[in-house]
Amino acid sequence: MDSPSSNISLKKCFVILISQFCIACIFFLLYGKINLASIFFKINLEEPSLELSNHSQITILLWTWPFGDTFPLNQCPLSLNNSGCFYTQNRLLYSDADAVVLHHRDVCCSKKNLPQLPRPPNQYWVWFNLESPSNTPRLDFLNNLINLTMGYRSDSDVFAPYGWLEQNDKEVNFTIPTKNKLVAWAISNWDSNSRRVRYYEQLKQHVSIDVFGRLHRSLSNNEQQQVLSQYKFYLAFENSVHEDYITEKLWKNSLMYGCVPIVLGPPRANYERFIPKDSFIHVEDFSTAQELAAYILQLDKDDKAYKKYFHWRTRFHSIQEFGWDIHYCKICKALKKAPKHKTIASLADWYK
Repeated sequence: MDSPSSNISLKKCFVILISQFCIACIFFLLYGKINLASIFFKINLEEPSLELSNHSQITILLWTWPFGDTFPLNQCPLSLNNSGCFYTQNRLLYSDADAVVLHHRDVCCSKKNLPQLPRPPNQYWVWFNLESPSNTPRLDFLNNLINLTMGYRSDSDVFAPYGWLEQNDKEVNFTIPTKNKLVAWAISNWDSNSRRVRYYEQLKQHVSIDVFGRLHRSLSNNEQQQVLSQYKFYLAFENSVHEDYITEKLWKNSLMYGCVPIVLGPPRANYERFIPKDSFIHVEDFSTAQELAAYILQLDKDDKAYKKYFHWRTRFHSIQEFGWDIHYCKICKALKKAPKHKTIASLADWYK
């Protein structure tokens, strides 16, 4: 039979064990809360919660990556003044976003590709497209949905050209790359019925042209500058003719590589809004392709006349190599200056 003293000892031990167990539980819960809070805090540093994302900043949601191409967000150049803006690709923040950017080619197949949740009041939908009207399908389904436009057109709310010129701080001496070949053209989408191919067929009868692309000579991206810079002239022929539609064919394949561009696209006056009149040759300056060929051959023999097409480079330099992020970084400033909330009734009527 147990004595009274032994019973007391057992009770004390039991109380001590219960106390230690309770203390352990308290520490466990406390530690767990700290960790949970820590995790939650880290998440919010990356993607603000709806509470933290309120109107203290402008939240810009990329509904899709353009063509699936990813790039760093919230790392815009200081010159674009993106203070007060936060870019995200997290669709959970849709209801709190001040603007949603819709890249046309990624949403145009179906309305199901658009946001399906109720649209918050005064949220801007920004339509982003760099294709010409001739290559932009299904615009009607966006009627009465778009508030701001972003693209190569200079009358877009967010102007996103394929390239541009910037003035030099002082006059510089531009070195023309060594030239040992005459005319080059790189084309991936060969359409024998297109205006540019028909003009090429006429031009090649009078002057030699080296053609690169899927159906012609191979030319990798890594070889482009080395190969094309050897040519005096480059055919910067656009796939369709529309206002301001002046693409990388001019900015990169011609100007970046140090060739004189021979352009086929919008009228000369349209080009002269963006580049000096003595920096390019327009096919419409000549009555026939034969006349243009004769002028090319004349410049090939007259080194002084040819070099005049590079005089502008002492005053300006071209910007043509940049990523998607630069286009998107321009949205912040545009939103800060955005007019009263508007809706474009017919995007197709505007983009024609």
